[in-house]
Amino acid sequence: MGTPKGRLTKLEQAFLNQPWAKVRDGVQVKRLATEEDVYVLAHSDARIGKERAMRRKRLRRYVERLKALQGQSLTRDQLLMKLGAAKHDAGRAASLVKVTWPKEAARTASLEFNLDRERLRQVRRREGRYLLRTNLTAQQPSVRWTFYIQLTEVEQAFKEIKHDLAIRPIFHKTEARIEAHIFVALLAYCLQVTLKAKLRRLAGGTTPREVIAKFKTMQMVDLHLPTTDGRELTLSRYTQPEAEHRMLLNQLGLTLPSQPPPKITAAQAQQTTAELAL
Repeated sequence: MGTPKGRLTKLEQAFLNQPWAKVRDGVQVKRLATEEDVYVLAHSDARIGKERAMRRKRLRRYVERLKALQGQSLTRDQLLMKLGAAKHDAGRAASLVKVTWPKEAARTASLEFNLDRERLRQVRRREGRYLLRTNLTAQQPSVRWTFYIQLTEVEQAFKEIKHDLAIRPIFHKTEARIEAHIFVALLAYCLQVTLKAKLRRLAGGTTPREVIAKFKTMQMVDLHLPTTDGRELTLSRYTQPEAEHRMLLNQLGLTLPSQPPPKITAAQAQQTTAELAL
């Protein structure tokens, strides 16, 4: 399971003497066993870039907001209220800036701030690193990290089943219907995973949700035409694909079926009824 970064401060010195083990390109792990649990420190190059970009964005917005507050004429209470809202929006980035304001109430109040460089250096060193805790002692740290990644994949699967496939609980009364519902849900998820794997190989960056939403605009319509002898001609036709549809079809190597032939159903039904009567 994941562990708050505050725990890393207590274990930082113990981790220094532990060697790094490479899990895959850009990911390294360390193992530390204590009397209670086993900890795994993971270092991800990709996560460094992600967390650093998020921190810079929040910090820049926070500093801009503080500069705007400096230029406003506010009472001390108004200043503190606006400062609290700015800190809430900045999140953890607010701890990187030291802010001072008047301790006593006055007609107008202003604030002063500066960057906490020591805190910033500490945050930069820990970006891209996260701490895992486990009760498994026999496996290597790389195996434990793999187990943790599998948990995130399971959580993603539940998210896709709930949102992308819109599968909701249905309270059946018979065992056969329960099994049928589970089978249909599992089959839908298997198709979604298959589509995801195909998109990853042929159309990188495209998600199954986007593909399904795009192809929802294509429709099948039935055109019913009555004839003079009482029969009804049914023409089933689907809308022609747009440029975006054709691009996806080409990327996936799929071709649409030909237009189905027309059907005459009413007269055939009447003839069948007459034959049975005879």
